[in-house]
Amino acid sequence: MEVINGVLFHAVGASSASLCYTPQKKVKGWSWQTYWLAQAAVCWLLLPLFVAWLTIPQLATVLKEAPVSAMQRSFFLGMAYGIGGTAFGIAIRYVGFSLTYAISVGISCVLGTLLPPLVSGTLGDVLSGTGAGYLISGVSMGAFGIAVCGLAGRSKEKDIEQQEKKESVFSLAKGLPLCLLAGVLSALYGYSLNQGQPIADVAAKYGAGSFQGNVIYIFSNTGAFITTMIYCIYLHRKEKTFAEYASTGEAGLGLNYVMAILTGLLWYGQFFFYGLGHVRMGKFEFSSWAIHMIMLVLLSALTGLLLKEWKSSSSKTIRLLSVAIVILITAVLLLTYGNKLGAEV
Repeated sequence: MEVINGVLFHAVGASSASLCYTPQKKVKGWSWQTYWLAQAAVCWLLLPLFVAWLTIPQLATVLKEAPVSAMQRSFFLGMAYGIGGTAFGIAIRYVGFSLTYAISVGISCVLGTLLPPLVSGTLGDVLSGTGAGYLISGVSMGAFGIAVCGLAGRSKEKDIEQQEKKESVFSLAKGLPLCLLAGVLSALYGYSLNQGQPIADVAAKYGAGSFQGNVIYIFSNTGAFITTMIYCIYLHRKEKTFAEYASTGEAGLGLNYVMAILTGLLWYGQFFFYGLGHVRMGKFEFSSWAIHMIMLVLLSALTGLLLKEWKSSSSKTIRLLSVAIVILITAVLLLTYGNKLGAEV
């Protein structure tokens, strides 16, 4: 039952992540870097500190006793994740959101899942364990479903370009290397959490229980914030947009901050519920990353349908999306069953 509860917590986190970009549509008069740094300060800096303070008993003592090496590894891997997020954002300009999502998240799903047991030398034991076949099948099918979902998204973008007679700026030569970079570096976030586990173990000793993972975010998320902040400040200096924090030239400054805070809350929500799900996954807890990534893509697609983002799509595009959704649901079921078998041993 704990595995089922873990998957449900992952679903809540993925739902939060799938909705986190919707507030951006209400932002007016801010450049991308202004909005992105404002929300990043909430989800990658302020909330990790605040939530850890709320949920980790004797936080100061935990941080004092936790291994410095684990803090450093988690922080620097988090910095790499921040660079991956920036590469993701730039790639969208050249190959569109859907294709960037498919390539980057697909790579992150597979690499981020297998990297922890591979580096620790336990991958062989994992693959020979009870339920491992379902697990690997689920990861493989999930990556395939993400790819099909990306093809459906690209097809939707082409439909829109034809209907609105837009000139495409598509450039695979520029976008593909960025997608690959984003996928590899984004996968390191899952590994960052894995490397921060000794910190969580100390928190568990002091009674943090299911909230123990919140202490890792102090380091992994702060690392991501640092690299994001550096890039946003670079863009601010280049485009002279610092003044946007004080004025938008419109009456919506307060609303912009509310939307940035809401984005940060939703984005951090995925980490919070990821931690609650991760501690319940048992023997194959490393598969949390695959479950989260697959459900993120699945729920993002379903959210898009509910928000009628696919209403102008061709029947071919809708068929592709339907196939992708079926594949992704099957992948989640395989991963859940594999974890359940592993937990029963």
